[in-house]
Amino acid sequence: PLVESGGGSVQAGGSLRLSCSVSGYTSSSYCTAWFRQAPGKEREGVASIGSDGSTKYADSVAGRFTASKDYAKATAWLQMDALKPEDSAMYYCAIDWGIARLSTDYNYWGEGTQVTVSS
Repeated sequence: PLVESGGGSVQAGGSLRLSCSVSGYTSSSYCTAWFRQAPGKEREGVASIGSDGSTKYADSVAGRFTASKDYAKATAWLQMDALKPEDSAMYYCAIDWGIARLSTDYNYWGEGTQVTVSS
């Protein structure tokens, strides 16, 4: 299973660091991605990091969010800086085989952690 943590409430311009703990998977050849879903909106990919370290970011977060991972610790992180109210959403991590991508075709998902950014 995947377990996210690190969400919370922050004022605009602030930072949060989300963590995704991965258990039950012994291979290090997986891609990790972060998604978010706000009420009434579709789930969207915001960042992905492949097994080769390559990354992809949504245009809306590029330059503000940074994805990283440590297979030895079975943990991935999403550093979120310069947060905006429109970043408020439930954030999910997901893993699957393959290259870094922001499409939602991932097989394994966490339960999510809430991020709220106030103006």
